[in-house]
Amino acid sequence: MHEVFNFLKTPFTKVFWIKLWNKIAASFLALFTRDFWRTLLSKPGTGDFIASIVAIIGGLLIGFIIMLFTRPTAALPGLGMLIGGWIGQTTAGLKGIGNWIYYVGPILLCGLSVGFAFKTGLFNIGATGQFTVGMLCSVVVGLLCPFLGPFHWFVAALAGVLGGAFWGFFPGFFKAYFNVNEVITCIMFNYIGMYAVNWILISNMGVLYHFLRNMTITVPSSAFTPTWGLRNLFPGSAIDIGFIIAIVAAIILHIILNKTTFGYELKACGLNRHASKYGGINEKRGTMLAMIISGALAGLAGALFILASGAYNWGTNYEAANILIGTGFQGISVALLGMSSPIGIIFAALFITFIQTAGFYMQSLQYKVEIIDIIISTIIYFSALTLFIRLMVQRFAARGNLPGGPKSHKLWRLFGVRQGPTIASEAPEITPISDKEEQV
Repeated sequence: MHEVFNFLKTPFTKVFWIKLWNKIAASFLALFTRDFWRTLLSKPGTGDFIASIVAIIGGLLIGFIIMLFTRPTAALPGLGMLIGGWIGQTTAGLKGIGNWIYYVGPILLCGLSVGFAFKTGLFNIGATGQFTVGMLCSVVVGLLCPFLGPFHWFVAALAGVLGGAFWGFFPGFFKAYFNVNEVITCIMFNYIGMYAVNWILISNMGVLYHFLRNMTITVPSSAFTPTWGLRNLFPGSAIDIGFIIAIVAAIILHIILNKTTFGYELKACGLNRHASKYGGINEKRGTMLAMIISGALAGLAGALFILASGAYNWGTNYEAANILIGTGFQGISVALLGMSSPIGIIFAALFITFIQTAGFYMQSLQYKVEIIDIIISTIIYFSALTLFIRLMVQRFAARGNLPGGPKSHKLWRLFGVRQGPTIASEAPEITPISDKEEQV
């Protein structure tokens, strides 16, 4: 140990520690320069992030005003529960957190489905139909293929992916070859899918559908989505690996869209299909593949929904009522709040499901759970101001009225940094900016 201390006191190590401190302090003090803030605020992602924060704050404010009008005495406790107070409830705790994470999976995948289509210039409002068809395919494999053993749940989930991709193929095909608006086609196929699934289930009474319970027969335990010990961390909850699968899907989509030629071609087709064709890109193939991938994500969401074992391993069931499943439409809210970015959609899904879980516990304060739908709707309306907020942020950055400036060099001297506060050690010292240079 004595030799180690002697080594640390050598001139070489002293120079190393001085340079390391110099770089750390310079990187920290870069926060106090106008160039840093100007560069940060000029990025499109910064404007999108600020727009999302403004939308969330606006939605929560409107929700608080509604709570004041309905039950003034419980408005503050309700707001506290809305922003996380429900975690401390005796009926929530780790169980509530586990259930929150469990609900994130299907909504996140539906958000990725809609957001991926947005990125490629399409509006996949048909995620609900693709969700339903994917769910049916998973039920069929789950009930009729128990011989698959440990691969049962995986094959059932894969069947849901293929079912959703198949249902997403039709809007893409009509858009690519007949230029039929995908919104109209998707809405039609939502209802076609719902009625077709209900008809297939009821026609197979006793095989796929339970006559007395009026819902699908529960899949065997071998088809349940694995938990991988997560319920030991969140006892009493319904958590499984669906959330992990959705996170992995989001990361893969982010890589495809931003790091691959295939993703570039899909985005190019969405921006201008005619220019893409002129540039040698098969725009019809790109449009069809975009809708197929989007449908596959929604189908996977349906599979994770129906293959979930539930908190007591009783399974999950679907009732053949002539009502569209709302999870696909919630994906639109998640995609809009996440600005169609796969990473942003992760946080948007976490937030949406968080306040939905809070709405369940707010009933103890005699508030209706529908107040959460009002808050989410308000947030989406505020999200429509994204372009305006982004423009205001860029104008603010262009004016130069930013933190930092010439006097910030006093902080550098206080921290013992001789050069300007930039990450690169070779950067020259920053001199005061004149008014004319500021205007330029």
